[in-house]
Amino acid sequence: MAMEKLRMGVWKLICIAALVGVGAGFEFDEFFFNKTELPFLESVFNGSFASAAAFNSNPLSVPLTLIQGAAAKGAVCLDGTLPAYHIHRGYGSGANSWLIQLEGGGWCNNLRSCIYRKTTRRGSSRFMEKWLPFTGILSNRAEENPDFYNWNRVKVRYCDGASFTGDSENRAAGLQFRGQRIWQAAVDDLMSKGMRYARQALLSGCSAGGLATILHCDEFRNLFSSNTKVKCLSDAGLFMDAVDVSGGRTLRNFFGGVVNMQGAGRNLPRSCTNHLDAISCFFPQNVISNVRTPLFILNAAYDSWQLQASLAPPSADPHGSWHGCTLNNQKCSASQIQFLQGFRNHMLLAVRRFAGFRQNGLFINSCFAHCQSERQDTWFADNSPVIGNKAVAIAVGDWYYERAIVRAIDCAYPCDKTCHNLVFR
Repeated sequence: MAMEKLRMGVWKLICIAALVGVGAGFEFDEFFFNKTELPFLESVFNGSFASAAAFNSNPLSVPLTLIQGAAAKGAVCLDGTLPAYHIHRGYGSGANSWLIQLEGGGWCNNLRSCIYRKTTRRGSSRFMEKWLPFTGILSNRAEENPDFYNWNRVKVRYCDGASFTGDSENRAAGLQFRGQRIWQAAVDDLMSKGMRYARQALLSGCSAGGLATILHCDEFRNLFSSNTKVKCLSDAGLFMDAVDVSGGRTLRNFFGGVVNMQGAGRNLPRSCTNHLDAISCFFPQNVISNVRTPLFILNAAYDSWQLQASLAPPSADPHGSWHGCTLNNQKCSASQIQFLQGFRNHMLLAVRRFAGFRQNGLFINSCFAHCQSERQDTWFADNSPVIGNKAVAIAVGDWYYERAIVRAIDCAYPCDKTCHNLVFR
């Protein structure tokens, strides 16, 4: 008990350190830092505020495992250190079921941003937390995670900066772009630890990890025999090739740097690259309809990360007219909401063909949110967001176990009163 309290204390200190470091105003023009995983955000629902840490105050804490054989395969983080994951073993009916979650955390698109990144947990296992709390879809409690609580649950750490797709290097800068090799080394190691006997498997991920889930979904399916039920869940990974508020394409330009610098193109799905350029194939909208493995897309129609970093970043909004709206949806003007309704329509059009395949699932709620499967309050709690009275966890479980066809698309903002909209201080 004393050791567990110590671990939780260390975790709180890590959160405070992250809050101080980013809250002090450190900005990197070309490095997309994933704000939504830091504790300076709050969720707003029913007019009240609650911090992300207020739910599941004593979650399971799981230690870091370095992948010892990875270096021999050239599978290393940006700085050359070993990649890693956290694993909590399943039991009972879940002993032969495996949930693999790919961590998110932005990307780096040039030498400056990648050199910085290798001095953080997003580029080096030297700086990774030694323990992580498992909440939401990773929780070990049936009342918090009804369908996956007793599975083998793994969180693969993200330290390459290109959604586990790059395979190149820059020796002069001391950078290893080995995301594809890290992906392969991680699944190889897990297969050797029992995953090859899986009867059920689910690949999931949030944000940059949600994108990685889409890009690697069919590769994951190919690891197993036809007798294994294999599906994929992408949370907040539907990054749109959208026009920003200045008429430019901020995210396309950014992704161009990621793909070209890291040599990711050769590892992107051939079903896309055989007719589109590699940068276009880093956008999920051009990939999802050709994924053969059953895939569930969980996304907020007004994704808070895309609003801040793709639609209305400071570079596209030099006068700051969108600043308040990007921090708090209640500060958006009528014309800004109209622009965001256009973004939602673009997203719904992008999934139309995908939704026509019976094996696939959808949960697109009209919230200003990002990464709803990792947070307990948005995954499964008494006041979780719902569409048609169905929470995210229930929708995903119904789809995975084929209890129901799930095509949940919310009405347009502001009709949904169950949202936990993100507000940034």
